[in-house]
Amino acid sequence: MRASGTFKVADFTPAPVPSPAIETAVPVGLATMNKQYEGEVAGRSATLFTAAFDQSTGTGTYVAMESFEGELRGQSGTFNFAHSATTLGEGRQGDFFIIVPGSGTSELVGITGAGGIAVDPDGTHRIWFDYDLGQ
Repeated sequence: MRASGTFKVADFTPAPVPSPAIETAVPVGLATMNKQYEGEVAGRSATLFTAAFDQSTGTGTYVAMESFEGELRGQSGTFNFAHSATTLGEGRQGDFFIIVPGSGTSELVGITGAGGIAVDPDGTHRIWFDYDLGQ
C-alpha cells in the first residue's frame, strides 16, 4: 500500500557534536527535530538528524532516524524509519529510505517497506510510504 502526505518541521534544535571532532572541508552537525504530518500520513515524529553540509553551496549529505506516531491511511500506531540523501545545491540524489523492520506497534505491527521524501519548488515537503503490514 502507499500512504502519502505533507510535513512541516515544528522544531529543529542543533546539538553539540560529540568529540573528538575531526575537521573536514564540510562541517558535520547534529540536531533533533520534531515534525507534524498531514494527509494519509497523519501524526508526528521525533528525529535524530546528522549532516555534513556546506550552507554556502547547499552541498552535503544527511542521515536521519525518525520515530513516528500517528496514522497511515487510518491505521494507527508507531514505527521507526530511516532516510538519507545528498544535495549538490539543488535537487536530491542518492536517496535511501526504509521502515525499520519489527518497529511497528498497534495497528502498524509487522510494517515493512520503503518510501521517499520530496521538496516542491515552493518548499512544501512531501513524504510517502510504500508499505506492507504482512497480514
